[in-house]
Amino acid sequence: MASQTWFVTGASGGIGRVVTEQLLERGDRVAATARRPETLAGLADRHGDRLWTAAVDVTDTQALNDTVDRAFADLGRIGVVVSNAGRGAVGAAEEMTVASIDEQIALNMTAPIHLLRRVLPHFRAQGGGRFIQVSTMGAQISTPGAGMYHASKWGVEGFFESVIGEVEPFGVGITLVEPGSVRTAFGAHLDVAPAMPEYAQGPAGRIRAYLDSVDNLTGQAPGDPRKVAAAIIASADVAPAPRRLALGSDAYQAMRTALTGRLAELEAGRRTAATTDF
Repeated sequence: MASQTWFVTGASGGIGRVVTEQLLERGDRVAATARRPETLAGLADRHGDRLWTAAVDVTDTQALNDTVDRAFADLGRIGVVVSNAGRGAVGAAEEMTVASIDEQIALNMTAPIHLLRRVLPHFRAQGGGRFIQVSTMGAQISTPGAGMYHASKWGVEGFFESVIGEVEPFGVGITLVEPGSVRTAFGAHLDVAPAMPEYAQGPAGRIRAYLDSVDNLTGQAPGDPRKVAAAIIASADVAPAPRRLALGSDAYQAMRTALTGRLAELEAGRRTAATTDF
């Protein structure tokens, strides 16, 4: 396909970084944003003006809006936006701090919503575009001790699933990418709440023990970040845009188990549901 221009948030590390690298390697142009864009200096040295960078904290809505407008003004048509910035938090509901709760919602849910809202007028003006939201298998499953992370991801998926139908008439496609565990530094950057002894022996305590395992933080996850990035990039050429893209055998199995269980629970309550009709 012909080269095009992409806009990527959270491009300094993890999946966002690998997506940016692969796009530049194949000759595309990338508007890459990060809180510390100096981490992209090596890519700028290699790829010159095909890499446009900006410093932005996506939770600063005005700064995010200004960056989106500037990218479209500087680069013209941007065909694909990849909303990737985010991080996880761990802790039982009682253990979570107010600041951590607010950050999870602001970073993982509110920021992508504002990003899409600012991008849409540009997409409509240019006759279409593709918006890819990097979500997680955690948007379809839940784990004790990670409630706020799941809440933010379930929430953002509910928003985007609703908006898909709104923007389709404008030639705008939206895809929710749901990776499983990927060999990135995601685990090393988790926001871990102060532990309460009351939860130490329960499920919330067990997730802490899992995170304390060195292997779980240093690259023994099954997901290959380069293959994940390649699948994300390839999805932009699929028409119509896939609504969801599960990546990783662990993601497929975990989500299938969760959805099958949820459907069984619904069916078990079928008679009760009918009793409340007039």
